[in-house]
Amino acid sequence: MPHCIHVEQRTDEILLVLQDLNTIGFTQVNPHPTPAVVRACLTWLGYFHAQYMSAKPNGLWPTGTYWHLDTRPDEYAALPDSALKSAAVMIDHVLSQCPFQTLVHGDAKLANFCFNENNQAAAVDFQYIGQGCGMKDVIMLLSSVLDYHEPESIINGYLEHYFTELANGLSKFHPHINPQDVQHAWRPLYSVAWADFQRFVKGWSVEHVKINAYTESLTALAIKQLTTFT
Repeated sequence: MPHCIHVEQRTDEILLVLQDLNTIGFTQVNPHPTPAVVRACLTWLGYFHAQYMSAKPNGLWPTGTYWHLDTRPDEYAALPDSALKSAAVMIDHVLSQCPFQTLVHGDAKLANFCFNENNQAAAVDFQYIGQGCGMKDVIMLLSSVLDYHEPESIINGYLEHYFTELANGLSKFHPHINPQDVQHAWRPLYSVAWADFQRFVKGWSVEHVKINAYTESLTALAIKQLTTFT
């Protein structure tokens, strides 16, 4: 993450002076989303979520991400999918009340990462950071890199990489937390996080490319399994 060099508040404006990541080697932006690039982002997310596990969002949004239900009433009103609309409150509740809340970046798309020559990632644009389940960031990243025709094994491999890096991060920052407990709590919420994002996308742009057979199947699975989380 870029270091904060200076903060200055002027009436209703705040000036932030941040480190230029380009000057420390993170010069590559908007690369082709190769598997190595995707894994680099997932490594960053795994360590970020591990570092801020159980952190309170003091001075941040109480709920991270730009699409969460409370902040998107217009898209919810426009949502044509009645099954998803009926389940939206429960989906939001399951994600916001799940064990092992952390800080989420909130807009972890590929465009908000940059890379150095060793294919390590750094992240920018934290305007939607707040508390949440790490799966929200994971699905946002995948939504920006998938063409939605990948074999399931590829996507499962990405998830395994994320949870491996999350475990590595927890061993560094919070060794008292069992990574298997976190994975057990979060892995079933992968489909729920997709359904939550699908609720926003379908209310915002019903013809969007991110509405497809893959995201629809995960949304249907999440709705079917909602009662198992209560």
